[in-house]
Formats: sequence, C-alpha cells, structure tokens
Amino acid sequence: MTETTEQSGGGESFADLFGNSERSFKEGEIASGTVLSINNDFVQIDIGFKSEGMIASWEFMTEEGVITIAVGDQVEVLVEEVENEEGQLVLSKEKAERLKVWDEISNAYDNEESVEGTIVARVKGGLSVDIGVKAFLPGSQVDLRPVRNLEALLGQKAKFKIIKFNKRRGNIVLSRRALLETERKMMREATLATLSKDQILDGVIKNLTDYGAFIDLGGIDGLLHITDMSWGRIEHPGELFHVGDEIKVKVLKFDPEAERVSLGLKQIQPDPWIDAGMRYPIGMRIHGKVVSLTDYGAFIELEPGIEGLVHVSEMSWTKRVKHPSKVVSIGDQVEAVVLDVDERDRKISLGMKQTEENPWTVIEEKYPVG
Repeated sequence: MTETTEQSGGGESFADLFGNSERSFKEGEIASGTVLSINNDFVQIDIGFKSEGMIASWEFMTEEGVITIAVGDQVEVLVEEVENEEGQLVLSKEKAERLKVWDEISNAYDNEESVEGTIVARVKGGLSVDIGVKAFLPGSQVDLRPVRNLEALLGQKAKFKIIKFNKRRGNIVLSRRALLETERKMMREATLATLSKDQILDGVIKNLTDYGAFIDLGGIDGLLHITDMSWGRIEHPGELFHVGDEIKVKVLKFDPEAERVSLGLKQIQPDPWIDAGMRYPIGMRIHGKVVSLTDYGAFIELEPGIEGLVHVSEMSWTKRVKHPSKVVSIGDQVEAVVLDVDERDRKISLGMKQTEENPWTVIEEKYPVG
C-alpha cells in the first residue's frame, strides 16, 4: 500500500483514484480485483476492501517462470481470510481457479454435458485424467471395445462424460465410452435411414474371423463373408485385409428389423467369368499357378477369380497318377491346355499331358511289329 501511495503522490488510495467504494467480503468468496503492483515475491491486488491483498507471484507464473499479468489487469481471486493474525487480507488466485473448475464440473454433471481433459497417468484400474482437477477414468470406460495398452493413450486429449461426482470427497469418475455409445447410436440411426440394397458404402474393417470380416458402416456393422471378398480363392480374410483398413463394399442384403447387413466386395468388380470362353478358347496353351490340390486333381489359377482343373487322368500319358501331389505342388507354375470351358457353371477343364506329344500315336512307327 505504501508503494501505491508514493506513485499517486498523495494520501489517496487506489480505490479513491478509481472510484471503488469499500465493501465487505466473506471468506471463501470469489472476488474480482485489480493488479496494483508486481515484484519477484508478491502481487498486490485491490478488490475494493479497506486493505489490499497480497498473492505469491508464483501463482501468476508459467512453468518457465514468466509472469502472465501486468499492473492494471483484472483477476479473479478467492478470499481466504478477511484478516489474518497480522490484519492482512489473504487472497489466492490458484484456489479461485480450482473453485471455479469445481463449479464448472458440477454444472456439467448436473446438465449431463461433456468435459474435456488430458490423460496424464496410468493408475490402478484405469487412467488419471486432468480436467482442471484430477479425475478417474476406469479401463472399462475408455472405449467401446477393451483397450489392452492403456499407456498408449497417455498425453491424449478427449471429451468425457461425468458418471460420478462427489465434490466433498473430491471424487470424479469419467466415461469416454458413454459418449462414444451416444455418437454411435446417432450414426446408426442415420445409416439405417439411408441404407438400401445394392448401395456402395465406405467402411472400416472392425474384426476378422475365419469366415469373414465385420465392417463398420457408421454405427452399424455388416458382415463381408469370405466367399464375397474376391472372385479368386481365399483361405483366410487376413490374406487381404487388416483391422482398421478402409474399403468400399456393396450391400447385398439388408434386414432393417434385425439390423443385419450382408456385404460384398467382389460384386463391385467385373465378373471375370464373363466372356471367359473367348479369352480361353479350347486348345489354347496357358501358364498358371497351382493353388489347390484334391484327390482328383489340381486347380490352376489362370487369373484372379478364374481357376481351371487338371484332372489326375490328364496329367501324364504314361504314368498312372494316384494323387496330383506326385506330379505338382501348391505354388508351382505349370503349362496346360484348355480342354473345355463352361461359363454357366464356372468350370474350365485343363490338361497337362496335352502339352506333350501323345506317345501312343507314334508307337507303331517307333516300335513296328517284329
């Protein structure tokens, strides 16, 4: 107060100069005040009381030690003590901010509004989140699906719903899952309202199984069966996709009541069997890869989606082949001749022995009687 008097050049106080009338305050009340002076140790604040209050300078500093206010700025402070043992007004900016945060959190909880925070630490059973004060995020409330590596979320900012709040105990429990479920419900309703058969949609692969992939279409999942992934042969969906991949799919079937969606990928692409007879005429020599073996023959891939069968009886002119594995292995590149094409039943018959001359046609020349 002495410093202020010297600056004004008379006996007038800062309140007199600015026309503020003296008023009474209660401890625990938040008041608005004006910064009178700043030094390395204290900041002097006038809140319109009979005396000015002092606040430690560190309450106005950044982590780097830089003061964030200037003389004349308006700040909100908490009245801790109207008069302490030394007759001084005790104020706190930090506690005022903390009290305001609690009030904002309480309002958000009462109005079921979301709050924003930063995940700061891994704790027992979940994560600690800074929303102005520390709050607890249970592991089960982090996402729609269980999250194995919670440490990977440290430092991330997100919005949360307050599901438990006790100011007296300082207990706040958050849920991110509740917000995601609400968002997903809204997305599902929007998707269902526009979903129709033969529609082509963008989706994200959510899960892979032995029989197919579940695709997130926006709040609702659809099944892309393994048989509808490719015109070619696939042993497992993992050969083509990974969880998180973005793909385009076609709606094959849609049951609005059960909310079941059957999807197709190969149906977006041209059917390779159309005009296959023209591309692979009888007698044509082809090169292909052995993709499957059965007891009765080997399947040869001519192009993605088209395979031909070499029956065991068409593998050799002279050998009696009991199993195709005696002649070829999966992955082998082989030459064969087209024997027959059935576009309707999607079958092509191939022969490997036809790539060589039939020894029985020249046997009389090579081995005449006598």
